[in-house]
Amino acid sequence: MNEWRRVALRHVSTHIKDGTHGTHRRVESGIPLLSAKNVGRRGRLEWDKSDDLISESDYAALTSTFAPKAGDLLLTVVGSIGRSAVFDGSRVAFQRSVAFVRSSDAVLPCYLFQASCSEDFSRQLERRCNVTAQAGLYLGELAKISIPLPPKQQQQKIATILTSIDTAIEKTEALIAKYEQIKAGLMHDLFTRGVLPNGQPRPPREQAPDLYQETAIGWIPRGWTLQRLDNVADVIDPNPSHRNPIYHPAGFPFISTVEFIESDEVETNTPRRVVEEIVEEQERRCQFTRSSIGFSRKGTIGEIRFLPVGIRFALLDSLCVINPKTISASYLFHSLRSDCLTRQSKNMTMGQALPQVSIGRVRDLLVPTPDSSEQIFIENRFDAVMTAIKKQSANEKKLRQQKIGLMQDLLTGKVEVKLNKEPTGFADG
Repeated sequence: MNEWRRVALRHVSTHIKDGTHGTHRRVESGIPLLSAKNVGRRGRLEWDKSDDLISESDYAALTSTFAPKAGDLLLTVVGSIGRSAVFDGSRVAFQRSVAFVRSSDAVLPCYLFQASCSEDFSRQLERRCNVTAQAGLYLGELAKISIPLPPKQQQQKIATILTSIDTAIEKTEALIAKYEQIKAGLMHDLFTRGVLPNGQPRPPREQAPDLYQETAIGWIPRGWTLQRLDNVADVIDPNPSHRNPIYHPAGFPFISTVEFIESDEVETNTPRRVVEEIVEEQERRCQFTRSSIGFSRKGTIGEIRFLPVGIRFALLDSLCVINPKTISASYLFHSLRSDCLTRQSKNMTMGQALPQVSIGRVRDLLVPTPDSSEQIFIENRFDAVMTAIKKQSANEKKLRQQKIGLMQDLLTGKVEVKLNKEPTGFADG
């Protein structure tokens, strides 16, 4: 640690520049003109056909005196401040919302990138920002940002360790994306075609029209029935009086769609908490079970979660409770996300400032319902994919927490880096 120094960017860089401040004519075929939105959270540039293009002559003029090169640190300095990436040398131009920091021989680009992702670096950026209608950071202020600077061998080792966990996170994200695609495919196929006794989906209606029937909500497999939601489940307003609850800081969780978080979880550490009287009243009215589903009928229509088990809570009246009776809870949960149910919810929505669906209209939703054995097969297919998504999401969260801890330890010198030791492997699934 004695060899570590803290240095400003201006002392470990040869150039600190930003993109063009000028206005350039957009063309149909040319060079991508990128901005802060193209600096992705994975430390890479991301762009597509929707991005603006400028002419070859404008590009030549912009890069005649200075052009970013591979290895430069890209940093967003207007609007969303502080996202960073290592430039890959692509033939692109940048607007002024992106700055470039070119490393001197004193610092490795891979280490500088990891240092720019630290909480300490972000805090310094925030302090030096010009906070106006649109936040911005002057290059002179950027040059004053400091980083911890160990010897280059240690820089390389630290960057290697942190990059390895970045790679594990990317692999996990790719797995989650893959499972999400599988889920989307299942959502389409299983709720439009269902499954045959052999476990295979029915052929499409175009190939086997005799296997399908036309209904009020469109074509569904023959043998399925349309059931009103209130025929297969109790739909309950947790607070029919709509009176304001009594809040208490030491009370019980008060849940709305704000608490509907990723991986189909419900956050129970809520900022708003209510007295036990409200909880008891809703428990009597709603008869919560592990199969109870919360359905959003105000604001964001149709968002759903299974409600928490093993903890007492109350619900905002923007949610209603669906307690399955004669239908598989898991099948109903997934069907509420199908196209045919979400279309019905959308068509029933009233109001513009605050979109909402009445309890009566929620009860009127028509649920395509196969027999119990087909319901179980469909729910098992979905549950397997959802379990895989939850597992990988938990793994991603764990990896991100590991990286935060490693950055705190390695970029401060709190934990000494062993130069002769191979980097730790990180689980990616």
